[in-house]
Amino acid sequence: MKFPLVLAAIVGSTALVGSAAEFGQDVDFLQKHSPVVVLSGHDGARVAVVPDWQGRVMTSSAAGDHGVSFGWINRELIATDRPQPHMNAIGGEDRFWLGPEGGQFSVFFAPKVPFDLAHWYTPAAVDTEKYAVKEQADDHVTFQHAIDLTNYSGTRLQLDLVRQVRVLDAAAALKEHHVALPAGVSAVAYESVNTIRNTGRAPWTRATGLLSIWILGMYNASPSATIIAPFQPGPDSELGPKVNTAYFGTIPADRLVVRDHVVLFRGDSHYRSKIGFSPRRASPVVGSYDADSHTLTLVSYTRPKGANEYVNSMWEIQREPFAGDVVNSYNDGPPAPGAKQLGHFFELESSSPALALAPGASATHTHQTIHLQGDEAALDEIARTVLGVTLKEVSTAFPH
Repeated sequence: MKFPLVLAAIVGSTALVGSAAEFGQDVDFLQKHSPVVVLSGHDGARVAVVPDWQGRVMTSSAAGDHGVSFGWINRELIATDRPQPHMNAIGGEDRFWLGPEGGQFSVFFAPKVPFDLAHWYTPAAVDTEKYAVKEQADDHVTFQHAIDLTNYSGTRLQLDLVRQVRVLDAAAALKEHHVALPAGVSAVAYESVNTIRNTGRAPWTRATGLLSIWILGMYNASPSATIIAPFQPGPDSELGPKVNTAYFGTIPADRLVVRDHVVLFRGDSHYRSKIGFSPRRASPVVGSYDADSHTLTLVSYTRPKGANEYVNSMWEIQREPFAGDVVNSYNDGPPAPGAKQLGHFFELESSSPALALAPGASATHTHQTIHLQGDEAALDEIARTVLGVTLKEVSTAFPH
């Protein structure tokens, strides 16, 4: 069975429109429904975090309250103030999840139920439960939350989460990518540092099921938005397929371009599709570029040296439950011809390895986001160095 995203019929009855607001306008809207922590950095960098919504980063800005709001926010669903039973797709550009979603070790399906939408439920710990603020300052906020799950195989998994969201110096963050912040380019950089600890009495094993830390970011889709995913080059016979497109079936050629070292993937929210990269292919950084707004986004993450087992989230009993992807990108769209969709967004996602934790042991996964806006020539140098592609190649890859 393919790995389906929850249908709009489950999370809302109408098609949803992406946020086109300024950062301050989005914060004002969010404040009407839940308290917001606004973190501040240099030169107008702002990050909006909502503790009651699992400490997720809802949106950010590179230019203060009047800057572009980068995160996709599902205003229609939030405004209802009515929790949905299967998933609350409220948006946000950095949210904490746990994998796997499907398979015999899934934490989204109760033991022995069918792998279908009627039995699919997002765990409350990553969907509706409020996270307690442990520490707060101008540039960071830290949350702590106890989580108790039972996977599809009946294994109980108890854990403690500590999640910190912190604003970074954009110039320093770019230096880690071996590029400088050009003059005249606005930037915001932040990261979430997510640590889980096994608080149960039993070790987490491959035989009974392992968890992974999974960070997902929703961004505003656009006809001019393209996901840029570098990958490790080499023959398929040695490294496996360059890109995994099995989630929703074949992706048309006018939506996916596979070159010898990079994949270009449309982020227009007009066609539901998803791609992923295996441990042998995954690059430490992915990104996107919106040619109309001149916005370049870079997403990087921590990956332990030698890690090669990642949880498999396909909705089926799996032959290889630890042969999942490291990095994913999703483009929303109608789940069927004429059907309504979740929203006007695309996603960039990263995962930790499958975590075999002894009682008391912990693991950390860090997910970093940098948004840059400015002259295309200045952004082009960053794209070529970090992502291995020119912005002209990106902006001309698909007709729009």
